[in-house]
Amino acid sequence: MSDIKTIGVLTSGGDAPGMNAAIRAVVRAGINDGLKVKGIHRGYMGLIEEEITDLDTMSVSDIIHRGGTILNTSRCKEMMTPEGQKLAADNCRKAGIDGIVVIGGDGSFRGAQRLSENGINTIAVPGTIDLDIACTEYTIGFDTAVNTAMEAIDKIRDTSASHERCSIIEVMGRTAGHIALWCGISNGSEYVMIPERYDGEEDKIIEKIMKKRKIGKKHHIIVNAEGIGDSMGLAERIEKATGVETRATVIGHMQRGGNPTCHDRVYASAMGAKAVDLLNEGKTNRVVAFKDGEFVDYDIDQALNMTKDVDEHLYDLVRRLSR
Repeated sequence: MSDIKTIGVLTSGGDAPGMNAAIRAVVRAGINDGLKVKGIHRGYMGLIEEEITDLDTMSVSDIIHRGGTILNTSRCKEMMTPEGQKLAADNCRKAGIDGIVVIGGDGSFRGAQRLSENGINTIAVPGTIDLDIACTEYTIGFDTAVNTAMEAIDKIRDTSASHERCSIIEVMGRTAGHIALWCGISNGSEYVMIPERYDGEEDKIIEKIMKKRKIGKKHHIIVNAEGIGDSMGLAERIEKATGVETRATVIGHMQRGGNPTCHDRVYASAMGAKAVDLLNEGKTNRVVAFKDGEFVDYDIDQALNMTKDVDEHLYDLVRRLSR
């Protein structure tokens, strides 16, 4: 067991639904274990600028159902420098913080690495809607984000069918196509474009639309990941090539907001509490993960060296079902 008496918690990088549930779990699990808990506002920037406040059970009351993060978040260039990393660790010690929980994505994990190297016990919790952390099958926010996108595409499908259009819907995912892939299956799309598999397949999309038009299909749904982009240009080219009225919709940052699903609330709570357990055990430079039905932990260095591809079975499934 460790001699940790005070822990801190911060959210970093892009926000994700369920982050508040994780914050709440860290605070309440910590207090239950006899620890003091401090909230660090605006991520690593707030740590560098000493925006640190005491948290109690009432500080996190009525937040489990809210999207976003009550601690706010930011991206911090200073944390990429040795000077900024040392200052962040020194500010932890100055505030009496013995261990810290960092909730965010892989960029946030690198900051956690640096804090650990500078002597601060640090545990990372995967919070990103992109589901792109290789060591874990679940990341906080993905379930809510993909449901938000799915519901939006369902609505677009209604108007697309009414006007007999082709609709291109761009969902988030700059380097990872998990949201697009899941929406492709759940929304019954004709085509899914993702960064991991894209090969400039516009001709295939046009050919499929024309083929399906000949057999009586009047409207079409194409899901496009943010990392491919150019949805507006693609819509113009498809309409010109096929003669089918084509519209593009970029769903954008609405996928980051909204009330988290039950799945995100429960799993984020479990991960937050697990992070406190690891700190109590004296562990550092670890990341909480969900793997093979269990909440486990990995060394952050090991986690960041892992790579993750899209599920090949799901990618094959979306192609088979859209024929």
